[in-house]
Amino acid sequence: MKVGARAEQTAARYLQHQGLRLLHSNYRCRFGEVDLVMEDRGSLVFVEVRLRTRTDFGGAAASIDARKQHKLILAAQHYLSSVSPTPPCRFDAVLLGAAEGSEGIEWLKNAFQIG
Repeated sequence: MKVGARAEQTAARYLQHQGLRLLHSNYRCRFGEVDLVMEDRGSLVFVEVRLRTRTDFGGAAASIDARKQHKLILAAQHYLSSVSPTPPCRFDAVLLGAAEGSEGIEWLKNAFQIG
């Protein structure tokens, strides 16, 4: 299994342990990909998982730049086009220092907003 896939599994397990429910992994459309789509008490949560073992260039959080956010928003809007009624939504990020294990996990709720 590739390192990125292991990191996404680690993030999914961590979030499930926090009470979220996994709906989709690697939701892909023509606009991009959302690593995890989860449900948290009636809200849809679009999760970007970032693995960074080095802190050069700002680390994992800095890698979710405006271009990446735009692609995530477009992919989320595509996902939402098949959901009715549209529930409350948010974008979270899970930052990992290693692909496996729960140490070094940072969960950023509402990591960024639309608009």
